[in-house]
Amino acid sequence: MSKGTLYLISAPSGAGKTSLVKALLENTPNLKVSVSHTTRQPRAGEKDGINYHFVSKTEFQQMLSENVFLEHAQVFDNYYGTSGKWVTEQLNTGIDVILEIDWQGAQQVRRLKPDTISIFILPPSRAILEQRLRNRGTDSEAVIAKRLRGAVKELSHYPEFDYLVVNDDFEQALKDLQAIIHSQGLKQAAQVEKLKELLNDLMSEL
Repeated sequence: MSKGTLYLISAPSGAGKTSLVKALLENTPNLKVSVSHTTRQPRAGEKDGINYHFVSKTEFQQMLSENVFLEHAQVFDNYYGTSGKWVTEQLNTGIDVILEIDWQGAQQVRRLKPDTISIFILPPSRAILEQRLRNRGTDSEAVIAKRLRGAVKELSHYPEFDYLVVNDDFEQALKDLQAIIHSQGLKQAAQVEKLKELLNDLMSEL
């Protein structure tokens, strides 16, 4: 059995990453998204264990001291972390895994797993990014301004990623993500396992 592929997907707040990943999971077999641990409070409709594992800062610090996380980062005033054990278990059973993380976490994962495929999602313009943040209707002006400043910092790290996808037309952006994942499955290492019988037959002496 060939191992699964680990994908990093990053984007500034408001670029539409969460919606794209949700649609990608619904339309792509053999693919899971890692559920991160976070110290932030749940938003309306979010469920523990589905959207995030919601923990206290004390619990997070304890997990950090036990080296539970493949990566962890502080985003604004909250902490986020990915369980390394869970990711490894999925990859070893041939399942592809997506990590939705920021540039700090992406750097940590790439150091530990250099064969990871990284994707950065861009908004089509600064104006549309700001509009999307405002349309959420959940944040104050101060929080929106803070997120916009954070977006500029996040965007400055796009050269570190393997692929860039612009989320202007949602369906096209989704197709672009699907194409990236499909292309990884066509690499020789992945195909050798799937096509073992065919290759043996083709290479057998006449």
